[in-house]
Amino acid sequence: MARAATTLDPFNAVAEPKRRRVLEALAHGEMPVNDLVGRLGWPQPMVSKHLGVLKAVGLVTARRDGRQRLYRVNGERLKTIHDWAKMFEKFWSHQLHRIKERAERKAKERSH
Repeated sequence: MARAATTLDPFNAVAEPKRRRVLEALAHGEMPVNDLVGRLGWPQPMVSKHLGVLKAVGLVTARRDGRQRLYRVNGERLKTIHDWAKMFEKFWSHQLHRIKERAERKAKERSH
């Protein structure tokens, strides 16, 4: 079965680690491309390419401010991904609980 086009599916769009980094940078707040270039240390065409994909799937929005475009995360569209991933929270919560129990047991054994 063929994969959905990256520009049609938010899940495929965030499968690319560089696009996740763009979203992480924008989580700090709205910013223009040049600020993203500085923050990420990537060439401007690369940043623009990834912003274009994120914008096409609705994970990022842009607004004009004079000659600049300011980009921001669209939290509504990210919620779909969050809600899906949240179904699996019980698996990592369970793992953390087991790790905590094991660490506490080892600490107790060492103190005796």
